[in-house]
Parts: sequence; C-alpha cells; structure tokens
Amino acid sequence: MDCSQVRKRDVVLSFGSALGGAEDVSGASVRVVQLDNGFPLGSCINGSVVQDPAFVDFFSNHLDWAVFENELKWYWTEAQRGHLNYGDADRLLDFCDRAGKPVRGHCIFWAVDGAVQQWIKDIGGDRDQLMSVVLDRVRGLLSRYAGRFPHYDVNNEMLHGRFFRDRLGDDVAALMFREAARLDPGAKLFVNDYNVECANDPNATPERYMALIDDLRRGGAQVGGIGLQGHVSNPVGEVICDALDKLAAMDLPIWITELDVGEQDEALRADDLEVVLREAYAHPAVEGVIFWGIMQGHMWRRDAALLNADGTLNRAGQRFVDLRSEWMSNARGRMDAEGQFKFRGFHGTYVVELTTPAGTKMLKAFTIDKGDAPLVLDMDNL
Repeated sequence: MDCSQVRKRDVVLSFGSALGGAEDVSGASVRVVQLDNGFPLGSCINGSVVQDPAFVDFFSNHLDWAVFENELKWYWTEAQRGHLNYGDADRLLDFCDRAGKPVRGHCIFWAVDGAVQQWIKDIGGDRDQLMSVVLDRVRGLLSRYAGRFPHYDVNNEMLHGRFFRDRLGDDVAALMFREAARLDPGAKLFVNDYNVECANDPNATPERYMALIDDLRRGGAQVGGIGLQGHVSNPVGEVICDALDKLAAMDLPIWITELDVGEQDEALRADDLEVVLREAYAHPAVEGVIFWGIMQGHMWRRDAALLNADGTLNRAGQRFVDLRSEWMSNARGRMDAEGQFKFRGFHGTYVVELTTPAGTKMLKAFTIDKGDAPLVLDMDNL
C-alpha cells in the first residue's frame, strides 16, 4: 500500500522577516532534516536482554517504545498470594525512563486459563474471594504506576479465554476497564488478542472482536484502543488490510502490539516482515507497531529475530532499518521570492537550517502532525 497520503503532509515554511530583518534572506539556502518519525515502532524487553549492549544500542537508536515481556503480568508480580514483586518491573521502567522510551502496560489480567497462577485457581468457586483479589490486583497495580504507562492491555486475549468471566460473570470485564480508568484516567485501555489479522481463526475474526468491544462499551468500559498481537507466519497484505478496514469502523486507534514474523529463511522473513509493516504504516487507523522481541536468544520464537545473537543485523533486520530510513524525509533547496520553502514530509519532528547569502545561519525545530490541509509554519514565531 502507498503510505504517502496517510503519513505525509505538504509543508510551507514561511521565513518572512527571519533574522529580524537584519539582512536580505532572499535566495537563502534551506536544509530540512527529520529527526524522528511520528509513527512509533518498539519492542518488548526483559531483564536479560537489557543487559546486552548490542540490544541496548539497537533499541536506543532504532526503536521508540517498549513493553515488558512478562514482568508486569500478574503471575510474575504475585506468583504467591500476598507476596508482591514489582522490583523487576521497576528496574525495566527505570531503564526505559533513562532511554526516553514510553512503555505499554502489559497486562493487568490475562483471560486464558493457562496464564492464571495456581493460587488464583485454588480459590475455586468462592466468588467473593476471587472478586476481592481481582480488585486488589487492578487497584494495586494502577495505583502504584499511575501516569507511568500510556497504554494498558486490560484483560488479555478475551477472544480465546474466559477465566474471570466464567467465574465472576461477563460484566467483570467491563468492571476491570472501569476501575483502571478511574485509577489512571490518562491511560488508554486496550483490548489485545491474536490471529485477528490472519483470517485463520474462527474465534478471532474482526467481527467477533468488534462485538466484544461493543459489549465492553455497553458495560461502561472506556475502551481506548485495539491491540492486534501480530504473531504471524506467511502474511498476506490483502488479508491484513481487510481486517484493519473492518476494525477501523470502531473509531479507535489500532496498534500491532506483539509483532513477530516467523520464517526460517531470512530472505523470506524479510519479505514477510515488509508486508506487515507496509500494511500497518499505510493504514490510517494504525498508530504504532511493537515487536515481540528482536534479538536471537531473547525471543519466544526462534525464527523471527531481526538481530543475530552477536548483535549483527540479519536480512529481516536490515529490511526493517531500510524501511525506517525510507519513512524519513529530508529536503534542501532555496527560499522562493515570497520567503517560503515548500516540501512534503512524513509526520514527525524536524530541524531546519537557513543559511543566508551572507553566511548567517538560523536553526529552528518544528513538528509535522496529521492533517489534510498544508501545514503553514511561521518560522519567526517558532
């Protein structure tokens, strides 16, 4: 798909009386450099991978967001009832704070039986006791980290699991959202599930996902986003696009939250990765992509890495870097007779350098955000 209509915008830089009118700027040279893209790309991290300097280097230079692989999940933070472990999550959050990377909160609950720790299962049919620990979980987590996670996956994989709903009633799912919104009103609260973009799972069709969201909303849930996990093999662009088109009707931001493209052949993996990333980047409803790991030896899928264990790029990783480079805009030229410089650029942050015929330089920073009309920027007032 062509992303130029979705991710680019016409820009007019108007210099007017730049430099305070101290000298003639007509014909001045202009150089525009994009610093980062407005479409976030990220990776999951864990306690071991952040100790690898090669990973940290790639993560710092090529990725924008993070998500913890396991360290925020309930079975990790409270493996035994009443024994809370937030230290691992705190250390990863500190790492991301130092790197300047926002973090998705994954996840408050997990609906699939196999992801529920035994002590919760041992509560059995005691509804009041189970509801009590559910409320303790959401209140403890959201109170501790209020304002720290821009996103939360609230009850992971509800298309594939019903652990809490089977024991506490269907309305408990909306209750989880309501409590999370009350405790951290600034966070976007996501549904998150797998196979929705693949058309190979009757339990996870776009239509079922949309019906789930409608049910949550009827229960008062403030659903803030749709997560497509993206654990894919042999992706087909038209299938992905069709799912995205259907889900876009919900008028919610869509993120690919756990992308890994499984393929043993690295050349084919690179091609498959490009299919997914181009479909995501070209679709107006998609607002970001997070990889479920990127480095060999630190991923649950052995045939999906972008980095080799020694930190070198494999062919899929090089394809990713090439795409990131393709989705950046640089421009150069001269100011026209009206004191303007026009170009078309990808959404993101930029710096412009103006050099007058006399050699005087001026640097200004600006941002290109979404919009259909040309963005006209008065550089004198920036």
